[in-house]
Amino acid sequence: MPLSPVMRRAAIPLLVFALGLAALGLVAVTLLGRPAVTASAVGGPFTLTDQRGRTVTEKDFLGRPHLVFFGFTRCPDVCPTTLQQISDVLAALGPKGRDVKALFISVDPERDTPGALQQYLESFDPRIVGLTGSPEAVAQAVKAYRAYSRKVPLKDGDYTMEHTSLVYIMDAKNGFVGSLNLMRPAAEAAAEVARQL
Repeated sequence: MPLSPVMRRAAIPLLVFALGLAALGLVAVTLLGRPAVTASAVGGPFTLTDQRGRTVTEKDFLGRPHLVFFGFTRCPDVCPTTLQQISDVLAALGPKGRDVKALFISVDPERDTPGALQQYLESFDPRIVGLTGSPEAVAQAVKAYRAYSRKVPLKDGDYTMEHTSLVYIMDAKNGFVGSLNLMRPAAEAAAEVARQL
């Protein structure tokens, strides 16, 4: 039996609504089936070498909060500025923060040997630990922290590195807390780290 014009007009919005509901259900199923990216997904296992030539893993930093920063020793501006800001934050923590470390993970393992890191870090707080390793080991650390690095060729045949410039705050269980805002006085940034002590 054919539908009357009134029934046809009423059926069109119902059909559109039903199609929209089906599409919404499909989107929900697709999104719910994906693993969520959570704070706990930032950070993870790594095996690197510190500036004194010792093998270091993430387990060496369990039991105390710490900071993590990716960079490289030939970085012209961002890295030295950030490392100085980290040094100021560590100093602002005072005696309460004497066990807080900051990891400076090189994204340029070809040039950043342990010796190069040791010499470079002499200008900053001694609680900053320089880490390097094979390109594969460094890439694993970069991936674990959901960071970014890329070699960029220069005209003279040399190269520089693009990299994530976040400073990660990690808690005593190596869990990601957030990124440290260094665009404020060191004492305020230190207070954010001190909440993890």
